[in-house]
Amino acid sequence: MKPYPIFLIGLEQKHCVLIGSGHEIEQKIKGLLDCDAAATLISPTINDTIRAWVEAGRLTWLARSYQPGDLQEAFLVIAEKGDPAVNAQIYQEAQAVGALINIMDDIPHCTFAAGSVVRQGALTIAISTSGRAPALAVRLRQQFEQQFGPEYALFLEWLGHLRGPMAQKYPHFAERRGRWYDLVDSDILALIRSGRSQEAQERITQITALE
Repeated sequence: MKPYPIFLIGLEQKHCVLIGSGHEIEQKIKGLLDCDAAATLISPTINDTIRAWVEAGRLTWLARSYQPGDLQEAFLVIAEKGDPAVNAQIYQEAQAVGALINIMDDIPHCTFAAGSVVRQGALTIAISTSGRAPALAVRLRQQFEQQFGPEYALFLEWLGHLRGPMAQKYPHFAERRGRWYDLVDSDILALIRSGRSQEAQERITQITALE
C-alpha cells in the first residue's frame, strides 16, 4: 500500500460521521473538532469528555448503534473495528454514497489512512507508516512535538500577516521569494524560542524592509 498524502480542508461544511465509543474514537473526534469539522457520533454510550463536546454544541450524538442509511450525505466516515458483518455494511454504504471511509485496524475496509498528527498553530505535520507500524508513527510524533514547539505557531502567524505587504512591496516573484527564504533561514525562530520576541520582530523588519 502506497498512500497519497493530502490535507482535507473545508470540513466545517462537510458531514463527518464517527461510529463507536472507545478511546481511539475520542481521539478521532478531537482531531476533527480541532479542524472545526461538522461531526456526528453514532454510539449507544459516550464518556465524559465526549459528553462535554456534545453539551457545548460542538458534536452531534446519536445515542444508538449504526443503522443502514446513517451515512447519507456523509463526506468522511470513521468507525471502530467491530462485528465483521457490520463493518462490511458500513464500508459498503460509504462506498455507495461516495464517502471516504476508515474502519480502524481493518485495512481492506479503508479508502484512507489517518496519520499521527503534530499541530502548532497553522503548522500541521502528519506521519504515516502505511499501516505497518502505528507505534512508530506515535514515537515520531512525540519527537516532532519536542522539535517543533509553539515558536512555530507564532512565527507562522507573523508570516501570514506579511503576505499582503510583501506582495505589494516586492511585485517581482524572484525578489519576493528571496526575502521569504531569508526569513525562514534566519535566527527568528531561535529568538522566539528564547523569549526574545521583540528582537525577532526587529529581525523581520530588517529582512523585509517593511515598516
